[in-house]
Amino acid sequence: WNISDFAIMQLGAYQVPLYPTLAEHDIQFILENAEITVVFVADEILYKKLKPVCDASKREIQIYTFDKISGAAHWGMLTTKGKTLDKIDLSSYRKEVTPEDVLTLIYTSGTTGTPKGVMLTHNNLVNNFVNSAVLLPKGIEKGLSFLPLSHIFERMVVYLYMYCGTSVYYAESMETIVADIQHIKPNSFSTVPRLLEKVYEKIMEKGKALSGAKKALFFWSVGLAETYEFENDWWYKFKLGIARKLVFKKWQEALGGNILVIISGGAALNPRLARIFWGADMPVFEGYGLTETSPVITVNHMGNTKFGTVGPAIKGMEIKIAEDGEVLARGHAIMKGYYGRDDLTAETIDAEGWFHTGDIGQLIDGKFLKITDRKKEIFKTAGGKYVAPQMIENKFKETILVEQVMVLGENRKFPSALMVPNFIALKAWAEKKGIAYSTDDQMIKDPKVLEKFQEIVDLSCAEFGKWEQV
Repeated sequence: WNISDFAIMQLGAYQVPLYPTLAEHDIQFILENAEITVVFVADEILYKKLKPVCDASKREIQIYTFDKISGAAHWGMLTTKGKTLDKIDLSSYRKEVTPEDVLTLIYTSGTTGTPKGVMLTHNNLVNNFVNSAVLLPKGIEKGLSFLPLSHIFERMVVYLYMYCGTSVYYAESMETIVADIQHIKPNSFSTVPRLLEKVYEKIMEKGKALSGAKKALFFWSVGLAETYEFENDWWYKFKLGIARKLVFKKWQEALGGNILVIISGGAALNPRLARIFWGADMPVFEGYGLTETSPVITVNHMGNTKFGTVGPAIKGMEIKIAEDGEVLARGHAIMKGYYGRDDLTAETIDAEGWFHTGDIGQLIDGKFLKITDRKKEIFKTAGGKYVAPQMIENKFKETILVEQVMVLGENRKFPSALMVPNFIALKAWAEKKGIAYSTDDQMIKDPKVLEKFQEIVDLSCAEFGKWEQV
């Protein structure tokens, strides 16, 4: 994937990543809209998905596969042929590429309509990884990669690793991440919050299985980490040193034992979870951005972290809050525009160069950005009160028993929440309470389970206004 990526960018061509999960009609639209002539696919499944779409195109599209597939052209044919073409001078192609040329065209799927092609230039990406790299701690020699490279977040991080001279190791699959971490012992990896939540949940389940003094020490340490702050006094730091040596050292070993930093993005990270990982001496740098911003706008980092926020703007980026609460960004990371859609570009980037993110937020202490919701997701109850559901949802997800939650209530008397339990955690809870566990379907009807979830609702909503309470 990376080799084909670098080959494409040296020619000054557009690299257009496609998500493997895209629907056939979206693939067809992108192939035609971007006027694609060459496609690289990984395996037979994706080849069979792309082949009929490419055959139906009005334009001839050549497919090359990374895996050897019967009847398909293998990408090795290109490297073999390239070795015979000694007279081709690639430097002439490279010299023609300018910083403002489009490096990649990434299609984002909106909630309605056809996908939009985001044009990111060489300058966008280079400035983004250069100004993000300076924030990382020294000594990152090994980085583990397991998020999709078709996503701009992971792709930029891999560029950053290469820029820093960090060796990049790729996980075999999402199922082997834990084993791969144990084998590689990385200093860093980028992730989405859900994976950190799963790691935490597994560790907590092991903690609950302990007994006596070991169990007491485990939960004392977790409780200590939950109150982690950078300004804690010497007594707290003394106790935390004990916790790190006796308990958190094992947490670190579970992630290879050499973690210097974890990079989190793509969704909101629970502040409580962030504190726990920092307390366990595994710093989490939570950042914020969009495909349209290459992607990093802000990021928490050493000496500049505030829990509950996504950090200050990186060098070369500006942020401000509009009158309606929308987060606006300006600087080197902002896309060139939407491919072939000047109308949409004008709607998103105003005359002063401010990109309208569609997110609602606020600046804490004048520089730390806190995202409170998506502009389009804020709803108004029948009583005329506005509710930002994301803040309420994040509060619900602080409990291990809630896997997913969605708060809704447009034109209703009050907000409601649709919750999906974490059934693994629910089973452990039921066993602890002496409740016989039958099936998932039966358990969500159990009176004691319903009583527990009502307790979660009441506690989670306690700090919100009456009109916001579920």
